Amino acid sequence: MSEGNSEMKHAEEAPEAQIQTKRSFSIIWVVPIIALLIGGGLIFKAQSTKGPTITITFNNADGITAGKTKVKFKDVEIGEVTEVDLGEDLSGVVLTVELNKGTKSYLTENTRFWVVRARIGAGEVSGLGTLFSGAYIGIDPSSKGKKQDAFKGLEIPPILTEDLPGGNFTLKATELNSLDLGSPIYYRGIKVGQVVAYHFDHEAEAVLLDIFIKAPFHEKVFQNTHFWSASGIDFSMDDNGIKVDTQSLVSIMTGGVAFGLSRGDLPEKAADDGETFTLFPNRESSNEKVFTIKRHYLMYFNQSIRGLAAGAPVEIMGVKIGEVVSTKLLFDENKQNFTIPVLVAIEPERLSGLVTSQGELLENDQLEHELQSEVQNKEGTLLIQTTKLVEKGFRAQLKTGSLVTGQLYIDLDYYPKLPSATITMEGEYPVFPTIAAPLNRIGQRVDNILKKIESIPLDEIGQNINHILKKIDNIPIAEIGNNMQVAVASLTKTLNELKALSGNINQETMPKVNELLGQLESAINGINSTLGPDSALNYNARTVTDELSLSIRSMRSLLEYLEKDPQALIFGKEGDQK
Repeated sequence: MSEGNSEMKHAEEAPEAQIQTKRSFSIIWVVPIIALLIGGGLIFKAQSTKGPTITITFNNADGITAGKTKVKFKDVEIGEVTEVDLGEDLSGVVLTVELNKGTKSYLTENTRFWVVRARIGAGEVSGLGTLFSGAYIGIDPSSKGKKQDAFKGLEIPPILTEDLPGGNFTLKATELNSLDLGSPIYYRGIKVGQVVAYHFDHEAEAVLLDIFIKAPFHEKVFQNTHFWSASGIDFSMDDNGIKVDTQSLVSIMTGGVAFGLSRGDLPEKAADDGETFTLFPNRESSNEKVFTIKRHYLMYFNQSIRGLAAGAPVEIMGVKIGEVVSTKLLFDENKQNFTIPVLVAIEPERLSGLVTSQGELLENDQLEHELQSEVQNKEGTLLIQTTKLVEKGFRAQLKTGSLVTGQLYIDLDYYPKLPSATITMEGEYPVFPTIAAPLNRIGQRVDNILKKIESIPLDEIGQNINHILKKIDNIPIAEIGNNMQVAVASLTKTLNELKALSGNINQETMPKVNELLGQLESAINGINSTLGPDSALNYNARTVTDELSLSIRSMRSLLEYLEKDPQALIFGKEGDQK
């Protein structure tokens, strides 16, 4: 009891505890706060420096890896591919790309993306560095156009970028030939541009090529500038010889285009950006003037026209005034022979002027009016003038422009000795008279010479010569010689006897002298009968001599004439030419 009371008493005497709240800062919170501040700063910095996120669609992801493939502009990294996914329709791949801050203003509808890989293009090799570093995405930024964040990547890198100074032009051609994207453009042998695009114009039925010429060479393009194809090797062989024209080894392999002014032309006004020019097939054709006025004629030939093709020149005194348009072959059932009508186009503008019958000189505008009148009533100035020329012997003739290639052309010239002719109309075309080609005429003359040679009676001449030789063989030369020897011996004996008796002439010797004189007379008569002017031997010898002299004179006359005029062997004498 006492113990319990003592405990209660002790409990009543103990003091009551008082609780106080401590408000001082604990150092343990310093580390989390610092970490929070650093994290917040990093987040703020990341957000403040983070650029836009875009998507780019390509056909495939060859060489592209998320987290590794970079986006570069002028070899400076401005972004990175973060994700590579397939498209919804599985037609391509979609790349998610994060770009650096400051690129947002250049993400427009004109901005282009492409994958930079090692490529071998037209005349150049690019992207070799990617063989070691890997492919990357190139960008051609543009601030012009509507803003966007989804892009369709280019499968082929663009030839030009937005910031390259120069000029853009369009070329109109009938065929693309060996030209392609990246084909070089040359100015006086210097590469100054490239073909950047091409497409087919269905309305104009032509190929249009977009080209870019870098500064300052784009200022060399004037309104009268001509463009021509410098593709490969331009090899031609004509009556002027062999021509080989090319720009460079690159143009031989990949083709190219060259431009410049025609010979003798002065620069006109500078061409506007985007202006269209005609692309000529070669430099020679670019230097030829374009003529709009044409007058068509039909020319009939009765000989082979092998070597005469469309585009072959029609010339007067070596000056081109037109060209062949077309040729065809006709068969005349009535005459049972073939004829070849050749349609040619004469360009009167190539003449410096057309003088009328009144002495007036028609300029091109007046000439065009006259030609329109001619089409309507067939009595225009040009047709009248041509008819007068034909009446004076003006004819068309095929001639060889090159003996190597066999190329033919049509030559118009005067042949006054020919009979008069006139121009007739066949349908809408006047028919211009023609004559045979020189080669055919030479062939005819050779045939005539051969016919004359064949008409010479060589067999009869040979028989006559054989007859003469037989007569000579029949002459008894040995017998005549023996008779002459006997006669001379007898004459000598008689003279000796006369000499012995000359000093002792009397009545006895006179009869012997008379006898000897008789014998002498007989010997002389024998000699005369053998060698006299009326003898057979003298007649035969004189006949042979006369015939041989005549043959020698004829041969000498022929040789002297051929020495003066050797071509007579082919063309005959002047009197035989027709």
